Parts: sequence; structure tokens; C-alpha cells
Amino acid sequence: MAAEIQPKPLTRKPILLQRMEGSQEVVNMAVIVPKEEGVISVSEDRTVRVWLKRDSGQYWPSVYHAMPSPCSCMSFNPETRRLSIGLDNGTISEFILSEDYNKMTPVKNYQGGVTALCWDPVQRVLFSGSSDHSVIMWDIGGRKGTAIELQGHNDRVQALSYAQHTRQLISCGGDGGIVVWNMDVERQETPEWLDSDSCQKCDQPFFWNFKQMWDSKKIGLRQHHCRKCGKAVCGKCSSKRSSIPLMGFEFEVRVCDSCHEAITDEERAPTATFHDSKHNIVHVHFDATRGWLLTSGTDKVIKLWDMTPVVS
Repeated sequence: MAAEIQPKPLTRKPILLQRMEGSQEVVNMAVIVPKEEGVISVSEDRTVRVWLKRDSGQYWPSVYHAMPSPCSCMSFNPETRRLSIGLDNGTISEFILSEDYNKMTPVKNYQGGVTALCWDPVQRVLFSGSSDHSVIMWDIGGRKGTAIELQGHNDRVQALSYAQHTRQLISCGGDGGIVVWNMDVERQETPEWLDSDSCQKCDQPFFWNFKQMWDSKKIGLRQHHCRKCGKAVCGKCSSKRSSIPLMGFEFEVRVCDSCHEAITDEERAPTATFHDSKHNIVHVHFDATRGWLLTSGTDKVIKLWDMTPVVS
């Protein structure tokens, strides 16, 4: 009797399409260029590379650009071909890629210890997370050129994601906090801090103003700044604190006494919600179709969250 032939079991596994090599250090981020046979990558070796598929079938860099510092993150808008790159030295560098992806032209630089980036294509706003615990909203859409600060973390901001359909920004930090910001409000730019040798409320001299101290026979005071009006004030004239959510201050900050009286209860209403992930988040991905948030942490744990109760 002939031996029975056993069919071989079907084996399904991923098919490797391409292998792109050449970076001298860790590739911190890479994206597929939509509708193009291309990839953009940034690396700790300070290079930005645009890989295009050649006639041979291999991917080779059409752009090889050296940055002044290691590249930590990036955000790419395929509609405008605007590429934003976060550097370890605290700079955000912006470029426009040519239509054939063979050239990148510098546009502008911004400062701030950059740890994460994301882009709102509708409002044309770039969000950057920082090592100084803040999120900056950069209006680079050609309207006002403003930069609005959002303070809601007690540690460095590790990751950002934007829910475009509800205009809510999700920021995650090293403190384990997940903050959901309502960006569908008219936010105010924080004022520049004013310079003065004496308190701009009571005219008491600050401690470096030796002439006024001598003339008035008064001890110099320490200088503070009101976060609402930006004036230089002494501690006596800024004895109170208040949250100013529309300026991005969800936590209480120092304000002068007159500004404290002028801030209404409506203006103190929070524009963000705070949640504890109970792990140090290093990366985040938001699925807007299902309202799911994926977080990964230094504790080697991946957590999947249903955000529909807060992102809706």
C-alpha cells in the first residue's frame, strides 16, 4: 500500500519588501510618504533622509541633510509637504519638500526643548512637547505667528496626539499624566515679561536697584512677574495665585493682586481634563475612528485605553 502523502501546512508570515540601511545611529522616527514610493527618516546621527524607490527596485536617499544636532522626532504634512523636525538642542526646524521629493528648503526655526511633535492640518497649527513640562501651540498657518503655552504636566512631555474631529489635544508625560486639552476655545497668548528696576504696582525698588534703595532708604525686594499682565511686581503686590486656563495655565500661577480680582470664575473654568496612566509614557498613538489610545511606557507595558468618555 502506498504511503499517504501529507500536505504541508500553510505558513503565513510578513513579507519583507525593503531594507533601508545607512544610518550611523538610532533611527528615532520614520514615516511612509502617502501616494509615493518613499520614506522619510530622522536619526540620532543628525541626518534627515528622504528615501525614494529607484528603477532597480531599491530605496536610495534622494535627500541627505545634516542637522546641527541629533534628531529626536518629526511631523510631516503630505498635503503641504511641510516637514517639522525636533532636535535634541531644543530647536524645531521646518522645511518644505519639493514636489519630486528631491530637495528640502528651510522655512523657519523655533526654540523650546522639543520632545514630541504633532500637526493639526485644518488649523495649520504645530504642537510641540517640551522637556520643561510644557506644550507649545505654534500658529504657523500665516495668520498671527503666535505661540501659546499649555502648562498641565509635572514632568517632561513625552508624546502628543491630536483628535482632529473633536479638536482635542492629548498630551502624555513622564509623570504618568494623560491630559486632554480642549482646543476649540479662543486661547490667549501669554504676555512678555516686562523689565523694571522697581515694582510696577507700588514702586518699591528691587534688590539690585542700589540708587533707589539709597535715596528712599528702603531695602530692595525680590522681583516677580504676573502671569496675566506680565508686569514686574514685588511679592506683596502679587500675594495671590490663580489658574488662567485660556492662557494655558491649568495649575495656579502667580498673578498681581489687581489681575486676581479681575479674573472671573468663568475664566478660571478648566479647559483640560487630567488622568493618571500609572506608567511613565514614552510613546502614544490615537485611533480616532474607535477612540482608542495606545500608550507604551518605560515599565515595558503597553496599555490600550477607550478614550470615548473624554474625547468626544
